[in-house]
Amino acid sequence: MLDIINAAGWPIWPLIFASIIAVAIIFERLWALRENIIAPENLLLEAQKMITKDGVKKEAIQSLQKHSMLGEIFASALNNYNSPSEVIKEAIEETGRAINHRLERYLSTLGTIATVAPLLGLFGTIIGMVELFSSFTSSGHDVAIFARGISIALYNTAGGIVVAVPAMIAYRFFRSKIDDLVVEMEQQAIKLVEIINGKRK
Repeated sequence: MLDIINAAGWPIWPLIFASIIAVAIIFERLWALRENIIAPENLLLEAQKMITKDGVKKEAIQSLQKHSMLGEIFASALNNYNSPSEVIKEAIEETGRAINHRLERYLSTLGTIATVAPLLGLFGTIIGMVELFSSFTSSGHDVAIFARGISIALYNTAGGIVVAVPAMIAYRFFRSKIDDLVVEMEQQAIKLVEIINGKRK
């Protein structure tokens, strides 16, 4: 590995730094976007039980709010339990926007890395080509400098692609996962509003 880094020259270091950040974001989002901690399956049943049997109590709402992101949405609805449906829906939408922002945390950085990595690779390629042409002199050319220029160009081109492709795949995967989670939470929130209004049992 060190041989490759040495052969690629100093332009490879920004790519290495970008790849470390990308890997850290991917693992963090894999951990943070687990469905069971964002939108647990049985949470709607618990909220329904609270409404029909136990009553809407402040302590129960606070517990629900700390439970998960879906719990936060449910808590915002139950905090406005006696309000008109429009007020409840507005509270849900406001909480939902804040949660959506949290779900998308670091994704813009990951998308930027996926976009910029090939450009960093191209920059390294240009540096390699400059070094390659500098090997030519009036008296001939230096084979060692020529070979180093080629290695810098090729390794940085490959490095840019190696960093960009997994970053873009992960970015698209997380975007899709977030969209699915948001739709699921919206459906659950609609059901809760119907339960509050007595339209669903």
